[in-house]
Amino acid sequence: MIWATPGVAQDAAAGPVAPAQAPVQAPVQAPAQDSANTPAQAKVQADATTAVAPANADSGANQSIVVTGSRIQRPNTTSAAPITSVTSQDIRAQAAVNVEDVLNRLPQVAPDSQQTYADSDGRQRIKLRSLGFERTLVLIDGKRIGTQNGQDVGIIPATLLERVDVLTGGASSVYGSDAVAGVVNFILKKDFEGIQLDGNYNFYNHNNKDTVVSPLARAAGFNSVRGLTNDGGRADLTLTAGKKFFDGKLRISGFANYKHTDPVLLSDRSNTGCYLTQTSLNAPISCGLTPSSSTSGLVTPLSGANKDAQFVNNPNGSRTFVPFGAGPGNASNYFNNYSYQRPSERINAGGFVSFDISPNAELYGSGIWFRDKSYTNYPGIAGGNVQVNCNNPFLSGSQATAICGAAAGTATTAPINIAYRLGDNNDQPDTYLNTGARFTAGIRGKVGSAWTYDVGGVYARNHQDYTPTFVNSTRLQNSINVGGTLAAPTCATTADAGCVPFDAFSAGNTNPALVNYLLNTGTAVTTGTLYDVQANVTGDLGKYGITSPFAEQGIAIALGTEYRKDTLKSTADAAYRGALGGTDSYLKQDVWEANAELQVPLVEHKRFADLLQVNGGYRLSKYSSNPDTFNTWKVEGIYAPVSDLTFRASFNKAQRAPTVTEIRQATNIDFASGGAGTFSDFCAPTVTNGPNGVTFGAPVASRDVCRATGLSDALYGSQSLLCSNGTTPNGSAACTVRSGGFTAEPETAYTQTYGLIVKPRFVRGLFFSVDRYRIKINDSLGFNDYSYYTDGCQRSNGDAFFCQGIVRNPGTGTLFSNASTNPTTGFIRQGTTNYYTSIARGYDFQAQYTMDLATVGKIDWNFNGSLTTFAGGQDSPVQPQRNCAGYYGNGCGQLIPKWSHGLRATYTTVGRGFSASFNWRYVGSLTNADNSGDPAIGGTDARARTSYYRVAPQSYFDLALNFAIAKQFSLRLIANNLFDKNPPIVVDSYNVALARTNTIPSRYDSLGRNIAIGTTIKF
Repeated sequence: MIWATPGVAQDAAAGPVAPAQAPVQAPVQAPAQDSANTPAQAKVQADATTAVAPANADSGANQSIVVTGSRIQRPNTTSAAPITSVTSQDIRAQAAVNVEDVLNRLPQVAPDSQQTYADSDGRQRIKLRSLGFERTLVLIDGKRIGTQNGQDVGIIPATLLERVDVLTGGASSVYGSDAVAGVVNFILKKDFEGIQLDGNYNFYNHNNKDTVVSPLARAAGFNSVRGLTNDGGRADLTLTAGKKFFDGKLRISGFANYKHTDPVLLSDRSNTGCYLTQTSLNAPISCGLTPSSSTSGLVTPLSGANKDAQFVNNPNGSRTFVPFGAGPGNASNYFNNYSYQRPSERINAGGFVSFDISPNAELYGSGIWFRDKSYTNYPGIAGGNVQVNCNNPFLSGSQATAICGAAAGTATTAPINIAYRLGDNNDQPDTYLNTGARFTAGIRGKVGSAWTYDVGGVYARNHQDYTPTFVNSTRLQNSINVGGTLAAPTCATTADAGCVPFDAFSAGNTNPALVNYLLNTGTAVTTGTLYDVQANVTGDLGKYGITSPFAEQGIAIALGTEYRKDTLKSTADAAYRGALGGTDSYLKQDVWEANAELQVPLVEHKRFADLLQVNGGYRLSKYSSNPDTFNTWKVEGIYAPVSDLTFRASFNKAQRAPTVTEIRQATNIDFASGGAGTFSDFCAPTVTNGPNGVTFGAPVASRDVCRATGLSDALYGSQSLLCSNGTTPNGSAACTVRSGGFTAEPETAYTQTYGLIVKPRFVRGLFFSVDRYRIKINDSLGFNDYSYYTDGCQRSNGDAFFCQGIVRNPGTGTLFSNASTNPTTGFIRQGTTNYYTSIARGYDFQAQYTMDLATVGKIDWNFNGSLTTFAGGQDSPVQPQRNCAGYYGNGCGQLIPKWSHGLRATYTTVGRGFSASFNWRYVGSLTNADNSGDPAIGGTDARARTSYYRVAPQSYFDLALNFAIAKQFSLRLIANNLFDKNPPIVVDSYNVALARTNTIPSRYDSLGRNIAIGTTIKF
């Protein structure tokens, strides 16, 4: 559990230190490293500027104190900004395999569960306050983890963490303009001595019971599983070794880590037997039937009497057409082989070295390397617009007539759209291979008794190979134009010796040779690098007598300078570019920065002023990508009238330049990203396939809205606008979406936090804090997918700010184009660009209480809660502010409940031989924005939806047992989601959480009870 107290740093691993006995100015204690520690140990102080001595404080006088939130290395200082810490004992109690598992439980962190996100690129990122990972600065031991957008916290083995500090407030003046929402600082266990093996294996133990999905899935001809299952195994093994030489002056340690994750498919859970959807407001829920995934083959004539009719080859094997609809062999479950938990394999290795070259100087260095491979299967669909010859031997007479009319049996060609899933077992992977390395080096030490210095740098490199599977449109045309006879078919119009004739007009084609011929792969390669050099000095001016006459400590100062260079290189092979478009790029950006920080104790230990202190910070930044110079600053104050009560406030200003990745995302044009191939023109007629054929209804959007997109009144509702008439990058019958083509400008952020810390001396062991936060980002820079423009254009009744994102072809007004030609019209826009403002406001509550049971042991209570009062922003100057706190849908993608908390109670015996920890996680309710009653988020009527409009509050309970069997051996047994609670059902979940899981997997425990066994062995 996470906690926060206003006292100083305490022993994070050695014995239980009663927090009430630690005064604000208590000395720092050196934590011992005991592998058998229980999760109930006194934790690193969290509400202060966190400072702890190194694990072996006696090994060298130069080892710096690790401080989060300030460059001033004064260990006894109370922080003006809230800091939450997660200790190594907390991590063990969670049986965490990945770092994201640790942080996703924090109410201050927006869950970003890449492990259960089918479309993930395999990298793990952190988003504080749901303001985007590019606004959360991630550090390892106070230095940047790597490039801002290319970061992958999976590089850090969970078993190597000493603690994680989360500063949830602006810290740009200290660390740089990226720290808008806050800072996450991973403090690693270094200076290790001996050999230690940490192992952790967990799996899901879930009882699949029928849910609301089950009867619907079975009615559609899909399977819905039942019964107890054990799956989704995850293994994590870390070997750590270290040795000290020359009386402890030279310290060398290293680690090797291996992780393996087994897949869990959507078809393995009863709540994902099919994808739930509502076709209209308050319509009955049903299984979403995707025509393009039919294993019998979907054929749509694009001309003649049956234009736009959706035919499926008869599943009985006869060469006849039947209307598309539910039923075995007609519609297949498009998502059945999607990953609920992505399979992956990761290897990490690294080392640390430090050497005291003198009593006041230490050389240090580190290196971490990783390789991670993950993938998700997608249906192997041969699809696209082609010309089929009307004398094709695979066509029966009735089929030829349906497609070609009177030209049936002739060499005439007719246009069709084909979408054929070549068997459930021929799904194809999209693979991500991420590799990277991070190196640090420097020298730090003391100059006299007043000054410390640290001169060092970071080099980080992340490399990603993305290999998707796609249809080769040329080969599809070659294979569909068939000559010869039914018994001896040939490819009629190509000299390609490898061409495989495509029998697209009978059900159940799973020809492996055809799959290999039609479905090709290409690779896009992205490489990012960071060069970061820093020089920092801190001084205690009190040593020179520069001290307030009412204070005991002198003024402290920190001065620093920093140079950073980011590069991003993006290339792709010819196959990728030919199918998915885009261009190669090489971008770079560097910045020179200088910063200063002051800490001024004005009054200490006086009547009505136990502590009165002001802090200030200023940073000047010059980016090569912008002609202007940026400045960031902070002003902070701390006032404690008595030692029991502390008031604090922090005000920060940051101006953040776009990262090189954001610049690329903004400028680079790509027709394969995000929502490509999923949207239909809302000005085209709606299409209904019924027993009597195809019927056309009124468009979704009004005539006024369509006029605002540049469409003439004469084309409103025209069938020519149907995107099935065009060619899209993936060959599907949907409109073209273009990413990029924007200019990214800097954004300016203002953050405020102010709070109260209570540590009453009359209640020993109790700490409590409450903090208010307010964040506003002007000219907010972020990724807006196509729905930002389409939904906004409709909601605003034609506001030009949104409707400009819908770029029609001149004359025809259509929204489909050929990606390989890099078109300039005929698409919907999406990409990274500036919009108006982002806003986050709320309160954080944290508490800790230690109950001393004398000879029986003790119980530690730890609480962390967050109340979100505003999460959203303002899309344009003419639009009202959108507050999405507690809501989802209609563009409310933050998915932040108004209230969430965690409460952990841990019992520990006197000798620490056993501990039992019980954790309660609470996630507040979420309501569909349609029922918000707020027109700004589409809630015109609080009773608009009558079913599946609210996700009730969810409570999860975890139990962790720790046995310190011997000094060298400990055993952990853990059950997360102890009662195997099913996740709540969310209809149309992809529109809500970009997940086909009928829930929000990043927010809720979606796979069931998780059982873990872990051990630590020291040799």
